[in-house]
Amino acid sequence: MTTENAVGAHEAPTSIEYIQHHLSHLKNADATFNLDTFWVSAVLGMIFLGVFYMASRRATAGVPGKLQNFVEAIMELVNEVVNSAFHAKSKVIAPLAITIFCWVWLMNAMDFLPVDLLPKILGYFGVHKLRVVPTADVNHTFGMSFGVMLCIIGFSIKAKGLGGWGKELLTAPFHAHGFMAVVLAPVNFIFQMIELLAKPLSLSLRLFGNMYAGELLFILIALLPWWAQWLLGGPWVIFHILVVTLQAFVFMALTVVYLSLAVEKH
Repeated sequence: MTTENAVGAHEAPTSIEYIQHHLSHLKNADATFNLDTFWVSAVLGMIFLGVFYMASRRATAGVPGKLQNFVEAIMELVNEVVNSAFHAKSKVIAPLAITIFCWVWLMNAMDFLPVDLLPKILGYFGVHKLRVVPTADVNHTFGMSFGVMLCIIGFSIKAKGLGGWGKELLTAPFHAHGFMAVVLAPVNFIFQMIELLAKPLSLSLRLFGNMYAGELLFILIALLPWWAQWLLGGPWVIFHILVVTLQAFVFMALTVVYLSLAVEKH
């Protein structure tokens, strides 16, 4: 019996079926698109925009409210990172960093929900597969990292010009002259491509690996008796708060560092 049939028939699945079920995505008809990853990340993105828009509308020069204090604390944290790591002038970098940090944190924080909560609720509506942590989907983390790579290229071209960026691809890191410059141009280009591709690869795999491991551990804890779930799940949730926040911060901070390196002239 498949996991979907087992869950649909309200029969107790085996441990393997339970794990497979919770690691299965809700896909489209052609099984080529993870609908759960898309919709959960989209809804969380709209929540982030809605909260910050509400805070901006309620902002006051007098005594700030709790929401304004919360948003300002996040903005101060991100601005400190931007000011310390990004030394060029850009109107985009701070909003981009804030968006990355808050959005990634919200997606990571979906791990705090009980493993069976949303899948069970949607099961009443005929949806028998659902993964609620978008950052535990390698396709999503690669997509975000690919966006960062495009930003790296865009920032570099804006700072150096298309010709300057193309010249750097052929001259760095070995800054030779004359005939040796021509000889080393292919080597420089290969090194530049490796460096460019390694940045989004490391970003995506770091975030995916940590969140996938956390998701899997929560699933394994859910297989234990109820008293053991509270005994082991409680400390892990507390520790996971640090993991969720740290991974969002690292993704944001490395993005800022990579964009700072992109605008530096070698």
